[in-house]
Amino acid sequence: MKNYILVLCLCAFVSVVAQDVSNFEKSPIFPECESQPIDNLKACFNSKVNTFIFKTFKVPEVVINDAYNGQVKVLFEVDKEGNITIIYIDTVYDELKMEMNRVFDELPRVTPGTYNGKPTFFQYALNVNIPLIDPSKIQTKAAKKTIVDISSETDLNEVVSTEYDNVTDSIVTYERLEYSSQLNIPFTHNYYARFDQQMNGLGTNSHTASKPYIYSDVSAYYDFEAEKDALVKGSDTWWSRKLWNEHLVEVQGKDYWFTADPILDLQVGSDSEADFSTTYNNTRGVFIQGGLGKKFNFSASVYESQGRFAQYFNDYANSLQAEGGEPIVPGRGLSKTFKDGGFDYPVAEGYLSYTPVKFINIQFGHGKNFIGDGYRSLLQSDVASPHPFLKLSTNFWKIKYTNTWTWLRDVRGEVTEDGAFLTKYMANHYLSWNVSKRLNIGLFESVLWTNDNDRGFDVNYLNPVIFYRAIEFSTGQDAGNAILGASVKYKWNNKVNLYGQFILDEFSLSDITGGEKSWKNKFGYQLGVKYFDAFKVDNLLLQFEYNRVRPYTYSHNSIVLNYAHNNQPVAHLWGANFSEAILIGRYNYKRWFADAKFIFGKRGFDFNEGTDFANYGSNIYRSEVDRNANTGITVAQGNTTKVFQGDLAGGYIVNPVTNLRLFANITFRNYDPQANTAAALNTSTTWFTLGVRTDLFNWYNDF
Repeated sequence: MKNYILVLCLCAFVSVVAQDVSNFEKSPIFPECESQPIDNLKACFNSKVNTFIFKTFKVPEVVINDAYNGQVKVLFEVDKEGNITIIYIDTVYDELKMEMNRVFDELPRVTPGTYNGKPTFFQYALNVNIPLIDPSKIQTKAAKKTIVDISSETDLNEVVSTEYDNVTDSIVTYERLEYSSQLNIPFTHNYYARFDQQMNGLGTNSHTASKPYIYSDVSAYYDFEAEKDALVKGSDTWWSRKLWNEHLVEVQGKDYWFTADPILDLQVGSDSEADFSTTYNNTRGVFIQGGLGKKFNFSASVYESQGRFAQYFNDYANSLQAEGGEPIVPGRGLSKTFKDGGFDYPVAEGYLSYTPVKFINIQFGHGKNFIGDGYRSLLQSDVASPHPFLKLSTNFWKIKYTNTWTWLRDVRGEVTEDGAFLTKYMANHYLSWNVSKRLNIGLFESVLWTNDNDRGFDVNYLNPVIFYRAIEFSTGQDAGNAILGASVKYKWNNKVNLYGQFILDEFSLSDITGGEKSWKNKFGYQLGVKYFDAFKVDNLLLQFEYNRVRPYTYSHNSIVLNYAHNNQPVAHLWGANFSEAILIGRYNYKRWFADAKFIFGKRGFDFNEGTDFANYGSNIYRSEVDRNANTGITVAQGNTTKVFQGDLAGGYIVNPVTNLRLFANITFRNYDPQANTAAALNTSTTWFTLGVRTDLFNWYNDF
């Protein structure tokens, strides 16, 4: 019996101790609450903090304008010295976070809470209603719940568990933010023709040579949203909108947005000259673009492709093969052989675009750039495969100044070391100046160098305003290959534009004036005209262009310092030693489009047979030292080849937002060389193709 009474007493004692543990804890004391009984300290602290916030907090104007109705969730602590510090804020608006931080900075120091008589930390969770509610009008029970002591009563994970839901709730309907962003407009000649006239109107202060354009530059002249709205079709069902009118994935929050779409290029065709049954291409991929805030944008596209093309196209790809025997698909890059005469060629492109102030845009990525107003460019073109680049565009007054630094590759066996391709570097300056409302003049300068003497990427060329010729001279005449150029555009009226380019690879006044047609006269020029709404037909563009480049232009006495990348020219697709005339017509009506292109040219190839292995100036990879003569150099010398190519294309735009198109194309191509060689075969090709394509880049087949 005595033992039983003893056990009961011990249990009672333990029970009393357990119930009185909380008495060891004393909550922080807000000023003006010192006189309150200990049991009222928590309620007083709650009341004073809420009242202080109500009187001090100023709801930001943007929140008022949006008629926002919600809460600001705050986690804060009172430390051992009585300082009140915010740990975490959860809300939709950054402006509300800033204002809450300001208010808490003005809170007075309090008497710290204690445990067992010693100062300790206390953590609290606070919910502030927006619009603000006067604490004096909140019922007592509700008021007690506005601040929760999470040190002893609530699990922190429970307090912040709504964060994910708040992110989801903040997503709104996509507002086509790409059309006012710093993203590049995917450069295709066909699509750029849609707003070419608006960009070249009389009196505009636009700069049209440096491509691709960014949306924010073009949106001042062309309404992309109105264009897409005019082409809307189908129903309001999800599948109909995604097929005909929208991106597959569209997400927009307060400070971010992104879109995602599949990439397709599925085509089948036939070549009259091939010994195989069909041509085909099978490209699948994904295209993602987006923005973070108002100044930062990003884009990425990844392609996985297999294809077999017309015989002349396949032969050209195989002739470009790298040191390891890998064919190079023109404009796309290295590949592996695939089944019967096909190519497997993955490609990835992407870039980051940052605009710290409205007149400067910085891009870093892997892709292509183009300088010119024509179909071809003698300065910098997009005919080679993608490569890394850093681009700085500065636009102010009547000037746009574009600096581009690129990393290129020479993949030939004779320059490969230990299986690694040779890296080349190129820096370009292009200054565009609107002299008047009709006349634009552009100045171009480029230098290309390699890692000789282990100098790597020479910091001398990072200077965005220095003259490269001076740097080339100071580092040694064979240390780099500098090229000068100029462009001009004249707006005859709102319907007719004249344009041209001039490229100078080497200059010797005595040779130019000597009249002996010296090999040192390494230059080329372009003349062109565009006629918008031709013959009063809306959306009909007619274009004529003439290009002529003398032999040995873009080449160098060192075989590595040529103006090329991945065995493809960086400027004109034909290299040098040629002349060509191009006629182009483009027409669009709603979702329908039609293109026609005719090229008449004359090229001069090397013979490379018998005893004649001289360099006649068309192959820019060959050294000038092997030239056929010093004087009497003429355009199309050597194995003179007449070239004709006609392309007729038409189709239907399935989705104008993603530029997904159904198309049919027929190519007529005739090569008539003086002598049949591996580089110049006498061929006559008819190549017919039809398919569906996401049109995001120019793909040239007129080499």
